[in-house]
Amino acid sequence: MASEQMARDDTDDAAVRPLDPIDRTILRLLQEDGRASIRSVAERVHVSRANAYARINRLIDDGIIRGFTARVDHERAGHGASAYITLKIVQNSWRTVREKLVTLPGVVHIALVSGDFDVLLLVHTVDNRSLRELVLTRLQAIEEVLSSRTLLVFEETDLVLGD
Repeated sequence: MASEQMARDDTDDAAVRPLDPIDRTILRLLQEDGRASIRSVAERVHVSRANAYARINRLIDDGIIRGFTARVDHERAGHGASAYITLKIVQNSWRTVREKLVTLPGVVHIALVSGDFDVLLLVHTVDNRSLRELVLTRLQAIEEVLSSRTLLVFEETDLVLGD
């Protein structure tokens, strides 16, 4: 998935058709339940199954739907430590740093951001010892990383995006 995101980041954005209210409702329904059947989605948005199928495929083809995943309770899945990590990196080293970050264990989200730091990571590790290893050994070994700051996550709430 990370390589798919990298490829998408490095390509020009094609013109994407605007979303109508039915498309937005389909997106919300699939965010709530990615396993919803075409029939169920069609019934809830009041269109034919063929229309719902075509709309979902268009949303996939246009890159609006990037995939279907399970929402995981990381603690129950054996990853009891979560953290946001901010990085300051050498100017113009984003692509190099990103290539290194995607290989690190436990990294689930990487963002280039503006502000007091350059990169924001979300990581899930087995425990604090694994988190310490990731930060103090793996991240600090990346030459282009100038500094890091770790923010422990005490509790998480995943939200389904609305319109």
